[in-house]
Amino acid sequence: MSAAVHTQPQSRSALGASGTTKGTGKSKRVLSDAGMRGRWWRFTLILAITAVVLVPIMVTVVLAFSPSPTSTATGFTFENFGNVFSQTLASTWLSNSLITTLSTVVVSVAVAAPAGYVLSRGRSKAVSGYSLLLFVMQSLPIITSVVPLFILFAGLGLVDNLMGLTIIYVGSTMTVATWMMAAYFDSIPISLEEASWIDGCSVFGSFTKVVLRNSLPGILSTAIFAFLLAWNDYLVAIVFLRSSEIFTLPMGVQSFFQQNQTDWTSVMALAVVMMLPPIIVFATLNKYFSVGGIGGSLAGR
Repeated sequence: MSAAVHTQPQSRSALGASGTTKGTGKSKRVLSDAGMRGRWWRFTLILAITAVVLVPIMVTVVLAFSPSPTSTATGFTFENFGNVFSQTLASTWLSNSLITTLSTVVVSVAVAAPAGYVLSRGRSKAVSGYSLLLFVMQSLPIITSVVPLFILFAGLGLVDNLMGLTIIYVGSTMTVATWMMAAYFDSIPISLEEASWIDGCSVFGSFTKVVLRNSLPGILSTAIFAFLLAWNDYLVAIVFLRSSEIFTLPMGVQSFFQQNQTDWTSVMALAVVMMLPPIIVFATLNKYFSVGGIGGSLAGR
């Protein structure tokens, strides 16, 4: 009799546990379905925004490979690119842009890396003042200094000159590049440098052998920022450049626009040429953007 009395509550508890398990499983499935629907909505929204953003690029590419109104070609053609490079100074403009851009990247990274290291590791009032000065300079738009720089460079013979243009690009890039390098250096623990000092390495040696070797993503980010700023600039170039032989690609694209008629297929062909270097740079360097460079160094922390 007592055994029967004890058996009944156990069966009820087992049923209750079974019901709870089923309810929990059902609620998990509901939450999972809701999460999947939320992800699909976000994916659809991002896809729609991406499509809207890519519409101008697709129109540019389609027009670049379409025959011009005066052409006898039909369908997909490279004729516009041939006309641009054979009948205009497009190759000269491309080389001018590459020279100024690569020079800006090399000088900016070479100067911003040690300057950013000082901002990251320095703790003196002079360093704090220098950091504040960089912040103030960074907040000023480049248009405020174009006219004074033009007057100064005219006296130095640097107007209508690629060297003068490169100097301005380096100066306008330097503040942000220094901040970017300093921000990445802050993520590298100073204990790594201290260990190299104990092994007999100098401060400069630890900077080059330890800090820079673990800063590849930061260096590449800074280099790409400098590259895009110099490659896409039009405002400074239109003020300082006068001769068509010194034009960069943005100035070259502008020279295609005429008062009464514009050959849009040639404009789009040159625009596609202008888009290719940034695309190649991002496609080539994308795999190097990783924070895994210091993963092994931090294993013991």
